[in-house]
Amino acid sequence: MSNHTSQEITYQAGDQTAPGYLALPASGEGPGVLVLHAWWGLNDTIRSVCTQLADAGFVAFAPDLYHGKVVDTIADAEAMASALFGNREQAIAEVASAVSFLNERATQTGNGLAVVGFSMGASYALNLSTTAPEHIRSVVIFYGTGGGDFSQSQAAYLGHFAEDDDFEPTAEVDALETELREAGRPVTFYRYSGAGHWFFEPDRTDAFNQEAASLAWDRTLDFLKNSSTH
Repeated sequence: MSNHTSQEITYQAGDQTAPGYLALPASGEGPGVLVLHAWWGLNDTIRSVCTQLADAGFVAFAPDLYHGKVVDTIADAEAMASALFGNREQAIAEVASAVSFLNERATQTGNGLAVVGFSMGASYALNLSTTAPEHIRSVVIFYGTGGGDFSQSQAAYLGHFAEDDDFEPTAEVDALETELREAGRPVTFYRYSGAGHWFFEPDRTDAFNQEAASLAWDRTLDFLKNSSTH
């Protein structure tokens, strides 16, 4: 039995509207978590993350940066992600508008919002923590990195990375962890042995690792619950 309600919605992003997916706890209120999708688009895996967060008491919102398009091959995903990167300013603006949308619906605890990013979405999550530090207090990234100036960040960071990852070299992960520590941010990065990129996503049957995914999810919920009350 579910403890949430969910719906496809549109939100105001600048002078236009953009689509997204909103999941609410049974109570209709809770701390806010922004969910940023991987390069596949806003697929059922991301919707499931939102509804599971809602079942755990959070107001979860995933902006659809591809505006309705979902792909399932690496070649198509690379093309979509490249096109989005080419229009990165618009994507960043939509993420910022999604923060405003979520802020209006989430319970204001004084602890700000959390953001969870998967692969491509992780880079946007990291960027958000530097461009909207007054709003973002918790960042969870799954097998994705990104650079930036974290000196103004006010967030704590949790990272889940695969031991064997052709898309996210260990050196990049280590460099990001060092950057965050040098900026004085609380950071915990986990490396999952026997796991590869997309290990959390059950629709990637060639990569999904149930044991690693379950552990990463438990750690994520603990981190988010702790962050929303402290």
